[in-house]
Amino acid sequence: MSRVLSVIASSVVAMLCASYAAAQDTSMSFFITSVNPGKGGDLGGLEGADAYCQKLAESADAGGRTWRAYLSTEAPDKRGESARLRIGKGPWYNAKGVLIAKDLTDLHLYNRTILLETALDEKGERVNGRYDETNDHDILTGTQEDGMAFWPDDADHTCNNWTSSDTGSAQVGHHDRHGGGNTSWNSAHATRGCSLEALRSTGGAGLFYCFAAD
Repeated sequence: MSRVLSVIASSVVAMLCASYAAAQDTSMSFFITSVNPGKGGDLGGLEGADAYCQKLAESADAGGRTWRAYLSTEAPDKRGESARLRIGKGPWYNAKGVLIAKDLTDLHLYNRTILLETALDEKGERVNGRYDETNDHDILTGTQEDGMAFWPDDADHTCNNWTSSDTGSAQVGHHDRHGGGNTSWNSAHATRGCSLEALRSTGGAGLFYCFAAD
């Protein structure tokens, strides 16, 4: 009987240790892309953007998770696919193990942790902000502040669903919380176009957020 109890006790301890380890996992699950894929707002659609997130994560030894780009799309006569619904439930940590948000509500309603010092790229490096020599704080999202896609209107918010490197526009956020009187990390203003040059003219380099969705 004592042996049975010992086995059960050992199993319970093992389960508790495993649960504690899982609860303490602060490995990278959020980053900003360190560089645009090369075609401005043309990211190869959501599929191409997701693949790019996965590629950068793998380069940082974090490819064992399912990575998604924080991007929304548009659709005729209905709301498009929403960034908020693509990225899992959290929590999310940056490359330094700093908590970015514990869940979707914390990310969109209460978030004060996405800042210049915490919104790092996949290499754990700071992304330039408004007061740096080169301003890269415009982060592509195509998204409203609540993380949901725009309802159909006459404007292009997503560079033609992330396939245009020329005409169109994209909604961007400010990862450093500065500029234009709008401190939103995900929905600050629209760009002047979709080429790298147009994105640069409003303060960005065509970067976007990546989240681990599992």
